[in-house]
Amino acid sequence: MAAEHAPLFTHQKITTATRHRKTTTGYFNMSQQGNPSGKAGPQFLGRTPTEWLLSLPVFSLLLLTLIIGTGEMFHGQLLRMGETLFGDTKSGVQYFMLRADPTVPDCNPNPDIDAAVSAQMSKAPASADAIDALFADEIQDPAAIKASMQKAAVLCQEKQLMYKNISSHLTPTVKAYRAVETAFFGIFHFGMDNRSLVLLLMVLIASINTTLGEHHIALRPPKTRTDFRIYAFMLTLANAVLTFSSVQYLMMEHASGIALDKPWLYYVWIGMFGILTLISLKQLIFMPRRATEGGTIGLAMLSIPLYAWMALIGGFYFISHGHFSAQAIYLNQMVELSGIFLNLALFIWAGMLLKQTQVVDRFLDILRPWKFSPEMLTYFILLGAALPTAYTGASGIFVIAAGALIYNEVRHAGGTRQFALAASAMSGSLGVVLRPCLLIVLIAALNKQVRTVDLYHWGIWVFFLTSTLFLIAAQMSRTQKVKIESPKVAIPGMLRALGPVLPYAIITMVIVLGYRYLLDTKLDEFTAPVIMPVIMIVLVIFDRLRRDTKPAPISEVADTSPEDHIAPAPGLAAVEKSIRFATNETIGHIGALILLMALSLSMGGVVERSGVMEHFPHTFPNVWVAMTFLMVSKVILGMIMDPFGAVILVSATLAPIAYNSGIDPVHFWMMVLVAFELGYLMPPVALNQLLLRQVVGEKEIDIATEEVRHLGFYRRYERWILPIIVLSVSLIIVAYGPLLTFGK
Repeated sequence: MAAEHAPLFTHQKITTATRHRKTTTGYFNMSQQGNPSGKAGPQFLGRTPTEWLLSLPVFSLLLLTLIIGTGEMFHGQLLRMGETLFGDTKSGVQYFMLRADPTVPDCNPNPDIDAAVSAQMSKAPASADAIDALFADEIQDPAAIKASMQKAAVLCQEKQLMYKNISSHLTPTVKAYRAVETAFFGIFHFGMDNRSLVLLLMVLIASINTTLGEHHIALRPPKTRTDFRIYAFMLTLANAVLTFSSVQYLMMEHASGIALDKPWLYYVWIGMFGILTLISLKQLIFMPRRATEGGTIGLAMLSIPLYAWMALIGGFYFISHGHFSAQAIYLNQMVELSGIFLNLALFIWAGMLLKQTQVVDRFLDILRPWKFSPEMLTYFILLGAALPTAYTGASGIFVIAAGALIYNEVRHAGGTRQFALAASAMSGSLGVVLRPCLLIVLIAALNKQVRTVDLYHWGIWVFFLTSTLFLIAAQMSRTQKVKIESPKVAIPGMLRALGPVLPYAIITMVIVLGYRYLLDTKLDEFTAPVIMPVIMIVLVIFDRLRRDTKPAPISEVADTSPEDHIAPAPGLAAVEKSIRFATNETIGHIGALILLMALSLSMGGVVERSGVMEHFPHTFPNVWVAMTFLMVSKVILGMIMDPFGAVILVSATLAPIAYNSGIDPVHFWMMVLVAFELGYLMPPVALNQLLLRQVVGEKEIDIATEEVRHLGFYRRYERWILPIIVLSVSLIIVAYGPLLTFGK
């Protein structure tokens, strides 16, 4: 058994340069998107056509989203700065008056008042009406008319004076400043008015990229000709169903006789699914050259993307019930929540930028001198991973960003492949209850019964519970004696490792304080989606411009050539390459994840319209029965749906049952979050396990399975069982603990 835990090779570190290359053998290898052969292909100005047509537009949309998110706070500061620089209290000129050229007053500041009064009196007609006669003296009172004209003259003089003052303050400097300020306001205002368009265009481009590169999420990647044939056929059928529903939605809206508010929205949906249908049809006709002969129908069914399964199940249900446009209607919920999904895209980008830095590797340098056992090292890694998980929005994003690195580090410490896979799969599961996780923001937005501050408060206790249970479970399953380096050796090494970490901490703190004091914006759950990508971009720039970037050794999960393991030469070219690579990865994940989330909304519609929930009681005889039912149902939802779609469904259907049954709303949602995370690690889908499989690679998974085939049940399935045990016990405590303690 000792041999089973022996390191695969001597202690090495996987760094950013490795992750620039082929970090996976699965279908999330973004370095070869849309080019399965792996050849560079034709280039123009050093970029492939895919990068010009897909990467650059998405990069521009991501930047626009950053501008939209930063726009209000930054524009407010521009206005305040303009007032400070160009406002004149003595003359009464404020900056807002200088934002446009003033118009010349069309009044006379020095009229001949007596002549004007006489003219007014001569124009006043005599009235024979008795009622008019009652007010004749007041209407034709010369004194009142004169006073009114004198007041109008004074007002005109003030207007003329203000016009002269404003004109005198319109210096070339003011005009240059206001040009920048108003241009920024125009972009910001356009972005705010068209957030849904920005989201749809981003998803359109990303989904094309994902479909071209065959990067959709599935239980296994297609390998054989049978796999690819069924994969392409089902994807073609799914996209055709979605196109049909979108067309029906547009026809229904036209038939209503009401003018369409945003007609482009319908055409983008139709165009997107129509294009995806044509791409899938082409893939059905032209088999990729890497497809091998043979294959079975059973395995090929596992290669069908989850996105296609959801589209077909939802589509056929609605079509069979005569609701042809229902699927498109539910998909439009994504547009209504465009802010949430744009923030998710920014979080994904932040996660991919994190992969391009040495932040995680430098943090692990602090732990390495202690030479912890794999179990203890993993515990500290999970504690450290909780914070970036919270700041990257969801557990799956962190698994994509750092799963391969954590896997390698646990292996290098002597952990088995099965244990390393278990730890990496749940590396993002503990931090989803911490500030500023986007899921909690969505929960609070959809449920007025809870506040983010309360959820984050109790989330800290849930985090300590789950992390402690993992430590206990890992120690109980270990087979080696605990070994730890002497403090006399470890502490100096740890202190030396702190030095390289300090610049990252200082840069992060400077940016956070800059937002706090320059833009009057603190880092919280609402601003994190905007601030985190900015921090990551600056850290990437810092990493690529520094002179002590570490070379990258050969990774056990990276199929690369020796020349790939040379650290890139520092400079602006390296900065551009890293940001471009991160953006390429982001595109694939946006196309795969957000499409999956959009179809989860459709599946939620199936559950809602099918009347399944009507068969369950809206109240239960006691709170214990209610909690048990709700707990089991949330785990099942987590097994088949993504977190964002599941939260929307639960908010509309199951949350009212919990409230009516006397379950405290905060208690209910903390249970939901833990149940979801358990579901994401359980078959049949196990989304986090799927994402880990894609970043580690199919070959490594096959090796991990083969090397324990002769061992007992637990060791054969440790990568599944360990996370399930930890989160199952955590879920039971979170669900029933408050009921025992507080009775609610």
